Amino acid sequence: MLKQTADTLRLLAADMVEKANSGHPGLPMGMADCAAVLWTRILVYDPEDPEWPGRDRFVLSGGHGSALLYALLHLAGYDMPLSELKAFRQWGSKTPGHPECDIPGVETTTGPLGQGFANAVGMALAARIAAEQWNDKKHVLFGEHYVYCFCTDGDLMEGISHEAASLAGHLGLGKLICIYDSNRITIDGKTDQTFSEDVNMRFKAYGWQVIDIDGHDHRQIEQAVRGAQKEKGRPTLIIAKTHIGYGSPNKQDSSAAHGAPLGAEELLATKRALGFPETETFYIPDKVRDHVADYVKKVKKIHLKWQKDFSGWKKKNPEIYEAYRRQTEKELPAHLEETLLQYRSAKANSTRAHSGYLLQELARQIPGLIGGSADLAASNLTMIKEGGRLERTNFGGRNIFYGIREFGMGALMNGMALYGSGLIPFGGTFLVFSDYMRSSLRLAAIMKQQVIFVFTHDSIFVGEDGPTHQPVEQLMSLRLIPGLKVLRPADETETAQAWLAALRRKDGPSALVLTRQKCPDLHSDGNADPDFDKGAYILKNSSGQPGLIIAASGSELGIALEAAEKLEREGLAVRVLSVPSLETFLRQDKGYRERLIPPGRTPLVSVEAGVSLGWDALAKNPQLCVGLDHFGASAPQAVLAEKYGLTAEALYGKIKAWLEDGENK
Repeated sequence: MLKQTADTLRLLAADMVEKANSGHPGLPMGMADCAAVLWTRILVYDPEDPEWPGRDRFVLSGGHGSALLYALLHLAGYDMPLSELKAFRQWGSKTPGHPECDIPGVETTTGPLGQGFANAVGMALAARIAAEQWNDKKHVLFGEHYVYCFCTDGDLMEGISHEAASLAGHLGLGKLICIYDSNRITIDGKTDQTFSEDVNMRFKAYGWQVIDIDGHDHRQIEQAVRGAQKEKGRPTLIIAKTHIGYGSPNKQDSSAAHGAPLGAEELLATKRALGFPETETFYIPDKVRDHVADYVKKVKKIHLKWQKDFSGWKKKNPEIYEAYRRQTEKELPAHLEETLLQYRSAKANSTRAHSGYLLQELARQIPGLIGGSADLAASNLTMIKEGGRLERTNFGGRNIFYGIREFGMGALMNGMALYGSGLIPFGGTFLVFSDYMRSSLRLAAIMKQQVIFVFTHDSIFVGEDGPTHQPVEQLMSLRLIPGLKVLRPADETETAQAWLAALRRKDGPSALVLTRQKCPDLHSDGNADPDFDKGAYILKNSSGQPGLIIAASGSELGIALEAAEKLEREGLAVRVLSVPSLETFLRQDKGYRERLIPPGRTPLVSVEAGVSLGWDALAKNPQLCVGLDHFGASAPQAVLAEKYGLTAEALYGKIKAWLEDGENK
C-alpha cells in the first residue's frame, strides 16, 4: 500500500504539472516515498482542524515541489478537492505555484530556497517555548509534537540554511526532523558541478544527529524517522538518497525532470511503468483512498484525546488558561497606551534608547513578546532586562541570542509567528543590514505575520563607521515592500506610538527604524497625536493658511522645526508635518492628505537623511526634496551633518534660497 500510495502521489503531481504546462514534477516524484511513509504512518494531523495546537508541523521547504503537498492534502481529506489539483497554478486556485500559508494544511509560504528550512527551525523553537510556558508535571499538552521539514539540495546550498542549522544545533531542538531530498540534481545539471561538501559531516559539526537512508526504501524511511523521534537533545537530518523524477523511464535522474512537465509521451510511459491506467488522469485507486482514510481515523483519536486533556487542564487551571487565551489571541492590555505614555522618561535621547527603555514596560505587560538581536543587543537595546537568556537549558528565557545571523534571524522569527502560540517575535540589527533579511521581510509581509523588525543606526549619523555601515537607500527600499509597515519615530512619544502600532497590527510585519544620535523631545506635554497611525500629522501649525509646508521624519523632524522657527521670524507662515510612516500616509484618503497638504501652489519641502526618491509622491505642489542621494563618509556625526547640509541652519538656507530664486513657481 505504501508503494501504491507513493506512486499515486507521483502521478497526481505529474498530471498537475502536465495539465498546467508549468511546474516541477521531479521533487514530488522523488520524495513521494518519504511523503507516503510520513503522512500515513507517522505524522499527527487532523484535516478537520488544520490549526489544532497539538498537531505535527510539516514544512515543504522546496516549495517548487508544491504539487506533492497539494496531492497529500487532497488524499488526507483537507479542503483541497480534486478540482483544485486540476487547477494547479491557475488564477484563483488553492494550488499556487509555491505553497502559501493561507491554504488549510500549509504551514508556511515557501519558495525562496532555505526560507522554509529556517521557518521550521523557528517553529521548533516556538514549540520548546510553548512547552516551557504552559506544561506542568500533570499536563503535558504543548510543544510535544514534532516539526518535519522536507529540504533539498538547493535549500542546503543557500546561506540561510547554514545560519538556521547552526542555531538549531546550538539550542538542541530535538523535535526538529528534516528529511533531505538528496537527489544530486539541480536546474543546471548535477550538483557535483558546484556542491561537493560532505553534508553529513557538516550537520554533525552543527550538533545534529545525521541518518543516511535510501529514500525509496519504506522500511528505512520509517526506521529513520522513529529513530529521530527518540533523540531528545539534537535535531535530526535524515539524508535520503533519492532519484529525481522517480519512475520516469527517460527523465529520472536528469535536470529535465526538475522544472518542466514530463511531456505527454513520457507521462504515458511513466504510468505504464508504474502499472497505472495510461488513459486516465488524476487517477486515485480506491485502496489508496481507503488506506489514507484509515490512517486519518487513527490520528483523529490522538486529537480527541488531546482535546479531552486540554479541557481538563483548562478546568483545573482557569487563571493559567486565561493567560494562555490572552496570549494566543494576542490580546493587549486595555490601558497599554496610557501606561506606556506615563512610563516615558520625558528626556531627550536617541530613539533606540527610548525603544530600549519602553521595551521593559512592554515586556512586563505582554508575556508573549519575545526577541533578541543579531549580536547587537547592546547597540539595538533590544534586551528585556528581567527576561533571562533563552538557551538549551532555559527555554523560559525571553532574550534570544541569534548570533551574527541576520538572514537566519528573520526567517526564524517568521517561523515563531507562524507557529500559532501567540508569540510576538522582535529582532534587532542595524538598518544597513536589513539587506541581509530582505527575503524574510518580504515573506513576512506576504504571509501577513506579526513580526517586529527593530532597525537602529538609521542614517549617515552612524558617523565614524563610514559608508559601509551608513544606510542611505535602505529606509526607502523597505517602504517599497507591500504590507510592511515602516515606522521612523522622531522622539520618545512617537517611539511609544510606533511600538503600539506594531503591537496592534496583527495582520502584518512592522519595521521600527531608530536613531543612534540623540533627538529633542518634541512632545513635552507627553500627549500622543491621535493621527500618528495615519502616517503623518501636523506637529506645528501657523494661524491661517500656511505659506510653506515642511515634512520630515525621525531625527530630521527636529531640524525642520528649528528651520521653521527661523523662517517664521521672517514673517513666513510655516506648517511642519511629522511623517513617521510615509507609505501609510500615502494610502490615506484624499481628504486627509489634502487637509495636511492643501493642493495648489503652497511650497512643500521634505527632509530625510536618506535617498530623496519617493518623497515626491507626497503631493503635486512645488517641492524641494532635501535628502542624501549618495553614500556617506567616515567622520563624526556633527561633521557629516554640516558637510551634507543636514543642520537646521543649512536647511533654513536651502529653503530660503529655493523660495527666493523662484524654482517653486
